[in-house]
Amino acid sequence: MATGFALLSISPLYEKDVFEKLKLVPEITEIHPLFGEYDILVKIECGNIDTIGETIIKKIRALKGIVDTKTLIGTKSLSGEY
Repeated sequence: MATGFALLSISPLYEKDVFEKLKLVPEITEIHPLFGEYDILVKIECGNIDTIGETIIKKIRALKGIVDTKTLIGTKSLSGEY
């Protein structure tokens, strides 16, 4: 299982619409609205890192209102299993 996080910048007036559409993406396991530089943080869980990339490109960036994304890939290298 691969875990990734995406920080999303959303065009004003699209925040609620994007939030609702993100809830329909099965690979997204958590959605957190934010205040600050980014508008939403999502947690993505997939079978591998390539599928995380496909989810970001085809299912998140494709949504109307998404201005920018920053993707972070989780690792187990520091703590072994968690």
